Amino acid sequence: MNLIRRCCLILCLVALGVSISAVAHGQAAAPVAAPTTAAAPPSAAELKDAAAKAPTTDQLKAGDPGGSITGTINDVAPSDPKVGLTSGDVANQVGQNKLGINFTWTLVCGFLVMFMQAGFAMVESGLCRVKNANHTYMMNFFVYGCGLLAYWLIGFAIQMGGAAGNSNLGGLQPLSSEHPLTLFGKTWGIFGGSGMFLTGHTYDVGVMVIFLFQMVFMDTALTIVTGACAERWKFLTFSVSSVLMGAFTYPIFANWAWGAGWLSQLGSNVGLGHGYADFAGSGVVHSVGGVTALAVALIVGPRIGKYNRDGSSNPIIGHDISAVLIGCFILAFGWFGFNPGSTLGASANGNLRIGSVAVNTMLAGCTGTFGALLYMWALKGKPDASMSGNGLLAGLVAITAPSGFVNPVNSCIIGLIAGVLVCLSCSFVENVLKVDDPVGAISVHGANGLWGVLSVGLFADGTSNYGGSWNGVTGSVTGLFYGDASQLAAQLVGISTLLGFVFTFSFLLNWMLEIFVGHRVSAETEMAGLDIPEMGQLGYPEFVFRAEPETMTAAHAMAVA
Repeated sequence: MNLIRRCCLILCLVALGVSISAVAHGQAAAPVAAPTTAAAPPSAAELKDAAAKAPTTDQLKAGDPGGSITGTINDVAPSDPKVGLTSGDVANQVGQNKLGINFTWTLVCGFLVMFMQAGFAMVESGLCRVKNANHTYMMNFFVYGCGLLAYWLIGFAIQMGGAAGNSNLGGLQPLSSEHPLTLFGKTWGIFGGSGMFLTGHTYDVGVMVIFLFQMVFMDTALTIVTGACAERWKFLTFSVSSVLMGAFTYPIFANWAWGAGWLSQLGSNVGLGHGYADFAGSGVVHSVGGVTALAVALIVGPRIGKYNRDGSSNPIIGHDISAVLIGCFILAFGWFGFNPGSTLGASANGNLRIGSVAVNTMLAGCTGTFGALLYMWALKGKPDASMSGNGLLAGLVAITAPSGFVNPVNSCIIGLIAGVLVCLSCSFVENVLKVDDPVGAISVHGANGLWGVLSVGLFADGTSNYGGSWNGVTGSVTGLFYGDASQLAAQLVGISTLLGFVFTFSFLLNWMLEIFVGHRVSAETEMAGLDIPEMGQLGYPEFVFRAEPETMTAAHAMAVA
């Protein structure tokens, strides 16, 4: 019966993928609408006539329950009261309205991404043992402060110091200092130089908006590492490591991808599609976090009792699956800020695509859940709650890079593959690499972040239109399945950089910390739980702790010896 059940579940999974692929094959692009002729600006007489027809003060005093007379030409302030309202005043008001919409959209989405910190804290703590709950929560709490401080001091300048030119946020002209390298007759951006401390010419309203939005993205990457190293990482070393990542590791790669750096120039300089394209950060945020988590976890080593003498692994069960699943929902909610917010606006420049981005995000999370749940059900005979949650997150991670470039059906395919991939990756990391990752962060964010980057080069359908170009290359991002193999090449260069530079750089930084400070707590502290020795307080003081299993006791004796 178990064999029959597993075969049926596998067939269901295959049928779901085939049906989605069939629908995708039948889709056709809509015809492009003919351009419309621009209207002439209003004359002074027309403006005066419109002002005369506006509601009077007495009419407004009567109330406006339907909202039909509130907001008229009389609400546009003239630059010179003696001259009165001019067409220039009206045009300026239109521009301010556009930027006001985009500022508000970007800020609110940034607030949503910040709230994801609570989701990460619940997921990571729930998947760890109760004796380490306070320590795990505190890492997720304090990483926000560590990352923000480092990013304000230097990280933002490195990442965005040369990112001027975004018309959604007023041009960001104060961010116009990118340090270049000339190679093969081409100029390549290496790192930015404007924006330290947000003072001087970078004390600017648009710069403040992009700082907040990019900061919460950076902090998401830092949080990923805490999950992979939970239950044995010194709080002091974690803090220093997080500062270094927020100041250097994350900003350097983010500059190359998003801050006018060399990866974004692969299209304009050497003709590889539209350059490295990562709409909302599968690579920049999630893979950087996941690859760094792998590097640090290799240095920290596995938890006591995780592996036996023969190399086989033991499950170490977390203390609160309800916190895990609630945390996953918080993260899914925050993702509606993560992906749609990456348009950096809701007005003009193709930003009405925010609805498509939001739906793509939702669908990929759904099919990611299905992929992981059905895979584990077929493999184990029961659906696995924690892996189902990781499947949801894997689908969301994978769709983050392509969310602005693909259609809903392809989003489902990307998410479904991600849900299965996270299960396979978790097994590979634990049983082949012998890396202990208590929450599956390396697989959820690292492996599926890379899959998301790759999927742009496969599934981007060429229908997006963000101001007519991307990374300075005219036209829309188009992947291999829609006719542009060069975009896939650009994505592969980005993946190689993530695996080569980010892993190596992260490993070297944290290896130096291992030499001078040490990453890991003592064996006695780990066995007792990190809450009291590291934090001075239990996360759940009324809980009664049970004795550790014999396998852990034996491993502890070996570690002490």
